[in-house]
This record gives sequence, C-alpha cells and structure tokens, in this order.
Amino acid sequence: MVELRRGWTTGACAAAAARAACERLFTGHLPDPVAIDLPHGLRASFSLTETGAWVGVRKDAGDDPDTTHGAIVRARLRPAPPGTGVAFRAGPGVGTVTLPGLPLAVGEPAINPGPRAMVAANLRAVADEYGMAADLTVEIGIEDGEALAHHTANARLGIVGGLSVLGTTGVVIPYSCAAWVHAVHRGVDVARAAGLDHVGAATGRGSEAALQARLGLPDHAMIDMGDFAGALLKYLRRQPVSRLSLAGGFGKLSKLAAGHLDLHADRSPVDIPRLAAELTALGGPDASGVVSAGAVLALAGDLPLAQRIAEQARETARAVLAGGTEVDVHIFDRRGRLVGTAPCGQTAGYCSPSVSITAV
Repeated sequence: MVELRRGWTTGACAAAAARAACERLFTGHLPDPVAIDLPHGLRASFSLTETGAWVGVRKDAGDDPDTTHGAIVRARLRPAPPGTGVAFRAGPGVGTVTLPGLPLAVGEPAINPGPRAMVAANLRAVADEYGMAADLTVEIGIEDGEALAHHTANARLGIVGGLSVLGTTGVVIPYSCAAWVHAVHRGVDVARAAGLDHVGAATGRGSEAALQARLGLPDHAMIDMGDFAGALLKYLRRQPVSRLSLAGGFGKLSKLAAGHLDLHADRSPVDIPRLAAELTALGGPDASGVVSAGAVLALAGDLPLAQRIAEQARETARAVLAGGTEVDVHIFDRRGRLVGTAPCGQTAGYCSPSVSITAV
C-alpha cells in the first residue's frame, strides 16, 4: 500500500502566519521560516509567501484532495485594548456564521474552536517570550476563499463570504478510499485475532473518544470507520463479531438512518427535510426553513429526535449485517455528550451475544 503524504490544516497555516506577524509586531523581525506549536506536543515549520501588511503561508495539504490545497492563508494583527485577550476577525476569503447550529455564534468569523485555540496558544507563547500581553485582534484571510467556498457546503450551513478555517490537530491525514477501507478491514481482523467479541466504530475522533469512555473498550477494539460505514458493515457480515457499537454525530448518523452507507458529504448529503419531518412527527416545531442538522436537533429540545435517528441507523446497520452481529448506536454532540442511543438489547448498554468468536 502506498504511503500517502500528510499535510497541514488551514488552522495550522493560520497559526503560522499569525505567529510570524505577532513576532514582527513585538520585535520588528519577521521569522522565515516560522515554527509553531501544534496540539499533542507537535511542532512544525512553515515558510512565508507574503510579508507585507498581511503575512501569508501557502497551504500544503499533502496528498489529500483538499479544496484549499495551494491557497495562501493570511494573518494580520492589530493591538487590542489591555485585558481583552485574543479576538478574531474574518478577513477576505473567510466566511461569517449567519445561522445557528454550528459550534460558533451567529456573527462570528468561521474560524472553528480548534484553530482559534491553536492561534491563541502560539500568540501567547510569543507574548510570554518577550514579556508582552497577548491583547491582539487577529484577522485571518484565505486567497480566493469566497470562490473556493462554492465547492463546499458552507452556503447551506449559513457560512457566507468565504471558507471555514478548520483543523483540530493541525495535521491533514490524506483521504484515500482504498487505504481507509483497508485499515477498517484490518481493524476487524485484529479484534477477531485477539478474541474480542465487541468492537466500537466511530465516524470521527471525538465520537470515538466518547464511545470508548462510555463503554470501556480497549484501544484495539476501536475502529476508525470515518465515512465508510458500508465497508465496515459488509466486512462484518463476512467476518462477524458478537457486538458492534457505532458512534457519530447527529448529522453524520442521520445519513445512515436514511439508508446511506457512504457517509461522505460529496456522496450523501444530510437530508434536512427528512429530519424536519421526523421532528414534526414527534410533535416538535416546524423546521422547514432550517438548513443544518444541528439546528434541527436544537429545535427538538427534550423530544427524542436523536434517539429516533439512532434507532433508524441501527436498523440500517442490522439489515446489512444480516444477523451475524448485533449492533447498538450512540449519537454524541460536539462536546462528547450522549444525545441519543439505540441499544441492541432491552436496556441501554446490554446486548446478547449472537455468535461465538474465537481467535483466528
């Protein structure tokens, strides 16, 4: 299998540009290349492509087919009033949030919490080094971001004027269907070889961590299925375990509930009208004008909408598994809180083993 080259997220590039601009603001010197701190103790170095009023870094997404690969991510800094800390502004090419349901308030620049934390941490590091206060306004821009945003789902989510600045770890793991499916299959093989009768699979790192904490599964029982729910379920139909626990966010698992097995945004968009109809069937308010899954869920309040979606996702999975593996489904919000669950037994957290697994 060919090793794919990793790259850097838009958030990491923004942090690099901002850190270089911050050092120039405090010292008059512009470091090139600039080294930044990433989450999990990592460090990375970036060359600058613009050194004027805006400091720019050209994004290298590695072998990932990223919309923003090759674009210049820019930062411009201004001093802010004492005690105000780090504030963010949307520059040219970065969108603004206009609808609820995202992890940012309406009116905020579409710079996600992870990149904000990364940028702020690097600015504070420079400020501490030179004995200054990190009271700064940071403006982030992306070259041709408004045009590039037409190739994303931003408009449907109410992000107008440009792209979102994304990235939790700062590192882009290349998206390769063949490589990812191979890894999913090998994860099942490892679990079976270890004699495990219960595996957990999640669409992302946040839901994986929440599921593992909830069920106490060992690391080698966890499978990063990403968008490849179908690849996992079909493989388990041939190589079953007793129990599969699926986890993900509300929007992603609503696709599985609707019968989609490939959960990638390009191949199975979230069916908002369907979610709105489910909410209406539960006696909830009219959600016909809502444009995101998160906003529909917010309207549901205490109604068991997430539970219903979890139950439907479980039935889709059961149909593919064809009886060899029992399945339960857990929906988590962005904070890792359980918002809906569909157990495979009579009570949450219990499933009767349906097959006997031995080491292979």
